[in-house]
Order: sequence, then structure tokens, then C-alpha cells
Amino acid sequence: MKTLQQLLDSKKHKEVISIAPHRPVFDALVIMAEYKIGALVVLEGEKLVGIFSERDYAREIVLKGKSSKTTAISEVMTTNVLTTKPSDTVDQAMAIMSEKRIRHLPVLENGKVIGMLSIGDLVKETIAYQQRLIKQLESYING
Repeated sequence: MKTLQQLLDSKKHKEVISIAPHRPVFDALVIMAEYKIGALVVLEGEKLVGIFSERDYAREIVLKGKSSKTTAISEVMTTNVLTTKPSDTVDQAMAIMSEKRIRHLPVLENGKVIGMLSIGDLVKETIAYQQRLIKQLESYING
């Protein structure tokens, strides 16, 4: 099973896509739409201070009747952010995400965000891993 660093290395967007906490929610939605992603890490300088996701938007803006153009990210972001490290495996990250029912997991190295993985990234890799394993087993059996 791959490490999270290997998974990050294979991602289309290598840079960390983030937003500052003082920016309006609307700006986050524009960035998320542009990159076709479901969440952004919220950084103050290089420090992780939160995560803003589609769930946060639905629960904190839409359902509460707030304006995405006047509400700051800091007012609606998730601040209790679970993280992982690049040496962790896909299985370990999948376990965290499943247990805690989260869809996005920032990867930190020496306190700095180096990337973020979605549940989709992990599922895609798990399926690819299983397909490789099946081919190896078939090759061994047919040997």
C-alpha cells in the first residue's frame, strides 16, 4: 500500500490550494469551483487554522441564511482539523476518515501543510491497489 507522500506526488495539482481566514466564503467557492475540489485548507501564513468544505457551506451559510459575499471563512470553517503525515499509508488515512466521517484530510510535515487528500483520492488508490494485487495473484496461479 502506498504512503500518503506517494499519493500526493501523483496528484494533478501539486501545490496546496488554500484560503486565508479573513476572505469571504464566496472567494472560497470560486476557488473550489475552479479546481473542482470540495474543500480548502485555511492558512494564516503557513499555519493551518482550519478547513472549509462544501459541508461547511451547506450547514453554516445556506441553512442559516447567511451571505457568502459578506461572511468570512473564519466564521464558518471547521477549526478542529484532523491531520496526518506523509509517511502514513492509504489504509491508515482511510481508517481515520471512515471512523471520524470526514471527507478531506490535510497532510502535515514539520507543522506545515504539504497537501490534502480526499476520500475519493484514497478510494481510487485502494481500487488500483486491489486491481494490481488481483493481476499478481492471477499471474502467480497461471504461472
